[in-house]
Amino acid sequence: MPDPDLGQVTATVWENVIGKEPNDNVWNSRAFFFSLAGGGNPGLKKGVGFEGRDAANGGRVFDFTLEYAENTNFHSYSEMETLDTTRVDTFDAARYDWKINAGTVVWSDLEELRAQATSGKIDLIEAKLENGRQSHITSMNRQLLGDGTGNGGKDMSGIKNIISTTPTTGTVGSINRANFAFWRNKQTSGAQTSSAFDNLRSAMRSIYNQCSRGGMIDAPTAGFTTRPVFEGFESLLIANERFTVDDKNNNGQGAFANASLKFKGASLFYDEDLDTDNLYLYNPKFLKLIYLKGAWMKMKNKIEPANQLASVQKLFTVAQLATNQSRRLGVVSSIT
Repeated sequence: MPDPDLGQVTATVWENVIGKEPNDNVWNSRAFFFSLAGGGNPGLKKGVGFEGRDAANGGRVFDFTLEYAENTNFHSYSEMETLDTTRVDTFDAARYDWKINAGTVVWSDLEELRAQATSGKIDLIEAKLENGRQSHITSMNRQLLGDGTGNGGKDMSGIKNIISTTPTTGTVGSINRANFAFWRNKQTSGAQTSSAFDNLRSAMRSIYNQCSRGGMIDAPTAGFTTRPVFEGFESLLIANERFTVDDKNNNGQGAFANASLKFKGASLFYDEDLDTDNLYLYNPKFLKLIYLKGAWMKMKNKIEPANQLASVQKLFTVAQLATNQSRRLGVVSSIT
């Protein structure tokens, strides 16, 4: 044999590559991100599901104007009693900072030249860019499941901050929850009394009703948790409650394309990246992923560094997770 000793088969026969795209062995569902973003995942259609994504046209920060108090001048009076003319403050604002999420996709000239024409098993550059997009989504989803303190406070605020398990403490949207009860989300424990998940449904029922107006209006439309808790909830259901929906574009499409479980009208799912046994109930009217206009998963043009035989493309999003009405959001915590 010649010195390289690659073998006759390797030297004479090409590999038979099945398919034109890399087979995904990486990504989880990123379900919470897609439930807010309203599209972008195979099987999802833009604009359907629990769409909470909104754009802001510029601005150093962004605000939600809040109506937070009654006008206490209205009450009963005697016939000639002087009416109360006290000026009552009833409005304020929640203020949020922008957060930058970004990354780069890099390839060398040699990589590109090797994979050209029939020598390329796949479209290498497009596959790298798609991997970059998926990596960007995964990074943001993990931030959205956090508390905003990650990476030195550079992360988005996250679900653990906005829907807190200790809602009488902390600051959200520049409002201190210790001082203002109207800005506290709802919370209750889901810890078992005697057997696994024996208090889960009653805790969910309590939070669902507390988050709504009269048990009907502005109620949660979605909820998510960990896979063990999701399976625990499913194990509590009787057979006729384990149903699929006919119109998936209107039910369950926001975070998944398969069948969904329901609780009092809210679609339930799990996110593999959630690392705590809590169950969050929310309505996208009140929990929104706000992005700066022109900065939603923006792919910049390719550039070539002056001192490298390589190319770089940048991808970035400027966004923040925010609420405009905390009391419509709830969490069942410490589920066992």
